[in-house]
Amino acid sequence: MNSDRPLPRELKAVATTSLLELEERALDLGLGQRLPMPWTAANAAADEPHYLWPALWHCLPHRPAVPRHLRCELLIALRTGERVRSLLDVLPDDYARLPGVTSLDEKVRVGRLVEGAPSVWEWQVHEGETFP
Repeated sequence: MNSDRPLPRELKAVATTSLLELEERALDLGLGQRLPMPWTAANAAADEPHYLWPALWHCLPHRPAVPRHLRCELLIALRTGERVRSLLDVLPDDYARLPGVTSLDEKVRVGRLVEGAPSVWEWQVHEGETFP
């Protein structure tokens, strides 16, 4: 991949099934920023969109077989109605295939949700939960 390629700026809406597929792909590639799939499957709201947007290009020089990828910020809707923030490493082609958010109102709403959302770790501490 061209190292001069600009960072995509499009906000993506992600269904839970797609989120789980992206998490699985990150696991299969050994990418560092992902959540444990059992946690995501147990906690992500099945019928609410989750949101993904790139923060930076990421590469693993010590593992040249792993392609350059996007390190994305992730806003997850939980079954409890809460939202939490995390990071997820995503291949550029996988990111490009996700549906983009075109509504300015939805983009503004997501921006407000992100501002008040705790990280997954902060949420777990508050809930007295930890990853296995």
